Amino acid sequence: MSENILAFGEVMMRLQVPGHELLQQASTLNYSFSGTGVNISSALTRLGHKGYLMTTLPNNAIGDASVSYLQKLGIHSTFIRRGGENVGMYFLENGFGMRSSRVTYANRKESSFNTATGEMYNFAEAAKQIGIVHFCGITLAMNDSVRVQMKSFAKAVKENGGKVVFDCNYRPLNWGENGYGKAKPHYEEMLYMADIVMMNEKDAMHILGMNTVKEQRVEQVKDLIPAVAKKYDIDVIAGTHRYINGDNSHALQGFMYKNQAFTFSEIKRFAVLDRIGAGDAYTSGIIHGELKRFEPAKTVDFAVAAGMLAHSIVGDTPVSTESDIFRAMTDSVGDVER
Repeated sequence: MSENILAFGEVMMRLQVPGHELLQQASTLNYSFSGTGVNISSALTRLGHKGYLMTTLPNNAIGDASVSYLQKLGIHSTFIRRGGENVGMYFLENGFGMRSSRVTYANRKESSFNTATGEMYNFAEAAKQIGIVHFCGITLAMNDSVRVQMKSFAKAVKENGGKVVFDCNYRPLNWGENGYGKAKPHYEEMLYMADIVMMNEKDAMHILGMNTVKEQRVEQVKDLIPAVAKKYDIDVIAGTHRYINGDNSHALQGFMYKNQAFTFSEIKRFAVLDRIGAGDAYTSGIIHGELKRFEPAKTVDFAVAAGMLAHSIVGDTPVSTESDIFRAMTDSVGDVER
């Protein structure tokens, strides 16, 4: 079934250096707009749902350009508010060979989203209209005001019988010194309200302070994730393991814990054109599978294929349709579709 889905989060301007030049070498930048909420809402719209974004954008030409870009992605603007003067930005330098891609953030603290007050939004009304709301740890890290807004909205969603999706998405640079200690109580509040959670064993160990004697990642997942699900009463926990091969190709394995049982995908190996946004594609695949009531194995395979396809598309935002992803699940790679 299709569903009204809303993501709460910041819209950022992506400023990308062309080709594989460094920022210090380039004289031009290509811009677009992105963010976890943008990616989730757009991806699920492409999968047949009705995607909304709740955010605040500046009331100027940059804000106008942002809204226009979001509309082209099919995102509904009902809950987008206008105010302030800035958008957060990040500069992307594409990696090559042994050199990793690099992201440098700018202007985030002053962005319209991160300086907006709770009065800008009507959480109670939105919770009545939307069945599923997505939140992420990147938003949780921004500042105390945004954290209060996020938790208030999640509480309103639960009170109205909706579902909360929470992606841990821990970013060390966003939390600063003693980041795990600062983050833990806020993550725990969100986990207690969440129905679907995106996390892996590293989140359980580092953010929640859980311990395991297991050494292999898959065994650590099997040891820790059931304990997380039980403690916080979470219906579904899903995540991925990524491996970078010697030839710079990547490999991805997805997992899902539901009904006290694990499902793991096969390990998929692929080349990478654009790394950013692939995790959001995987998350969107898990949400879509749950909404369509796929069996867990089908959901995980669908999500991994969605993430794999996102690596092959320029830009943060996943644009694959359900039929694109089902085709990728067959492992058949053609030359030219005619």
